[in-house]
Amino acid sequence: MEEKVLVVDDEKEIADLVEVYLKNEGYQVFKFYDGTSALQCAQTQQIDLALLDVMLPDLDGFTLCQKIRQEHYYPIIMLTAKVEDMDKITGLTLGADDYITKPFNPLELIARVKAQLRRSHRYNQVQAVPEEEIDIRGLYINKTNHHCTLHGRELLLTPKEFSILWYLCSHQGCVVSSEELFEAVWNEKYLDSNNTVMAHIARLREKMHEPPRNPRFVKTVWGVGYTIE
Repeated sequence: MEEKVLVVDDEKEIADLVEVYLKNEGYQVFKFYDGTSALQCAQTQQIDLALLDVMLPDLDGFTLCQKIRQEHYYPIIMLTAKVEDMDKITGLTLGADDYITKPFNPLELIARVKAQLRRSHRYNQVQAVPEEEIDIRGLYINKTNHHCTLHGRELLLTPKEFSILWYLCSHQGCVVSSEELFEAVWNEKYLDSNNTVMAHIARLREKMHEPPRNPRFVKTVWGVGYTIE
């Protein structure tokens, strides 16, 4: 089944170029040059991802993003010529999942589209078949009663430490980035140079008596993220 991408940009050349690259990757594209028409499409079509330009002649991209988020949870990527940090933060605060600054490489845009769709599908699959308890080589974790043991010994974890461990266990075999982990546990947008996840992982390993250089459970994939194999 073709995944449906909503594209809105008042610069016709950019919108047409993005459409060509998306169609070459097999996506079905709904293309508009104004925010009002795009909003009508978002309200009537089953969209999988939206690419929204910030500067539009009628309904700006920030407002469009906010209105879409009132009813839908699919990924939103903002296209913006603005480079100010506050513009980026505004978009993320209003519900955008990513942003890309013009001029951009179309191949990078396609890569980001694919990454957001993969994350969205993986999240939905996990939500569709929720697990309440997991046992991985003697590491037992129960989501219902927030109980966790390692080889029969209880681990006294803080709520955040428990949530991190649960997320990694429920995604066993996958590498989870710091950004994804932070947004899943803290329910906030991840900003660059955020060491919160690293600090919590270190405390979690300490409580699990994990060897720092060769942990048995929570492993680091350098430059990518964390995983439980």
